[in-house]
Amino acid sequence: MDKLWTDFVNSDYHDWRGGDRSEDRLGKASWQQDFLERWHLNASVPASPEDELSMRNFRNELLALGARVSSGASLTDIEKQWLNGVMEAGHVRRTLNTIDQEIKLQLVAVEAHWQQVMAEVAADFALTLVEGEGRRIRICDNSDCRWMFYDDTRSRTQKYCDDKMCGNLMKVRRFRAKRKSQN
Repeated sequence: MDKLWTDFVNSDYHDWRGGDRSEDRLGKASWQQDFLERWHLNASVPASPEDELSMRNFRNELLALGARVSSGASLTDIEKQWLNGVMEAGHVRRTLNTIDQEIKLQLVAVEAHWQQVMAEVAADFALTLVEGEGRRIRICDNSDCRWMFYDDTRSRTQKYCDDKMCGNLMKVRRFRAKRKSQN
């Protein structure tokens, strides 16, 4: 299951098959537009160079924090302050709406800019932690991939971001290594 924050941090693409190809999609206007549309967010595209730099710094910090939490570490006070600071930059208003004949309370962004987008990403990450699911944060066991994902399996044992891609590739690699060692 994709989450807003995992989709954002995985914008730094590495060839999961072990090739040299990697790409920072964060700076691509097409990725920015797709990301905003997928998550129903608003900001100007393409992002300014200053916004891109802020987003890269934020992504790197969030990746490091996710890696720490996935290893079982608790959030430090400094990390909480950092997350709170990012979320504080995004201003929202509460609105009561009827959706599918059901009354819902929604938080609606006051402004459409990348600071707001980062605030939403930080809030989604914080919600994962608040719900007690920080230990479900994983980094793909395929060292060429390095994607971060949320393990939504019942057994909480998911090792790969995608079983059909990374999982299958690693299974083939293990099989070939075993076969080679037997010869």
